[in-house]
Amino acid sequence: MLKTHLENYIKGYISSNISANELSEITDHFSFLKLKKNEFLVKEGRICKHFCFIETGILQHAIMVEGVEKTTYLGLKNSATTALNSFKNKLPSRKNIKALSDCNLWVLSINDFKKLLEKNDTFKLFYYNLIENQILLIDDYRIDLLTLSPEERYLKLLENEPTLIKQVPLQYLSSFLGISLRHMSRIRKTSN
Repeated sequence: MLKTHLENYIKGYISSNISANELSEITDHFSFLKLKKNEFLVKEGRICKHFCFIETGILQHAIMVEGVEKTTYLGLKNSATTALNSFKNKLPSRKNIKALSDCNLWVLSINDFKKLLEKNDTFKLFYYNLIENQILLIDDYRIDLLTLSPEERYLKLLENEPTLIKQVPLQYLSSFLGISLRHMSRIRKTSN
């Protein structure tokens, strides 16, 4: 099975040229995993076993708050995700990661992940750049939650991720944006 999308993703986080051999030293450690819609990458309370690249599909990160599911993140195609604290530290996950659609994933075990971090400078650079980028995105998201109105958050999502609006059910988008489902429906009607 070809790992072209995974290879391109890794290359995108490395500013220097990477040889085919260096790239295969990394990608050879990834294995293919298919999740059907509503299957879990990890359930709350369990140890997350994979760092993954999403080739196709959408993974929802969610927590339960007073019996209500809250979406904390949406992992889209051509992105990487995991329950990082659980994965790296072998702690029970504080969240569920569920497939919102059928997903094709390339996954890395913790042992291979640690080996690559210790012995492969290219993977170390990739991972550093990936984490740095995620921190920047999280920072922007948190600031947006505090400074933008619900309408502005929706319009920003529409501008930056237009396909997301079509691919993700409204209840997950509204939860992710911190907007009630009723208010989200009104915003969507007035924005279209």
